[in-house]
Amino acid sequence: MAGSLQDQLLKAGLANKQQANKAKADKRKKSKQAKAVKKGEVFKDQDELEREQAIAKAKTEKLERDRELNRQREDELTRRSIDASCLQMIQQNKEEIPAKGDVEYNFVDGTTIKKLYVNNELQEQLAKGNLAIAADKGSYALIPAGIAEKISERRPELIISRQQVEETDPDDPYADFQIPDDLMW
Repeated sequence: MAGSLQDQLLKAGLANKQQANKAKADKRKKSKQAKAVKKGEVFKDQDELEREQAIAKAKTEKLERDRELNRQREDELTRRSIDASCLQMIQQNKEEIPAKGDVEYNFVDGTTIKKLYVNNELQEQLAKGNLAIAADKGSYALIPAGIAEKISERRPELIISRQQVEETDPDDPYADFQIPDDLMW
């Protein structure tokens, strides 16, 4: 029996030429790696390269997710600080609504019509646009128009009702005739 084990397996038909070449290549690769390890050099095979690429990709994805979470946290903090400052402005500048107001003032909150009972002076100021109605922790507050403007820049949904001062057309033939504020239909 002469020849190597590989030659004997090929002659017996238990292995083919392709398998023999693959075995030789693997043997060469392992011997090269063993020599490199002895010298202090490390060769990386395909699996190690893919693993490192997957790890690098996972790190970049994690960094991206962390950046997004940080941005969301910062947005939430900014929103909370704006909410707090708006509510503080409402609390500090709200006008006192009389407990027994004699005049009914109707306004729209979303899709419903709401009522506030105020006195004549407050009704005039609301009608002229000097006062606005703002949401205040489940109730309503009357605040000056200047404060309402500042709040509506930051959180417009807190201002429920505000009369806009309309500019009159100089060519309007009915400009001299004012519509009364207390007109009921």
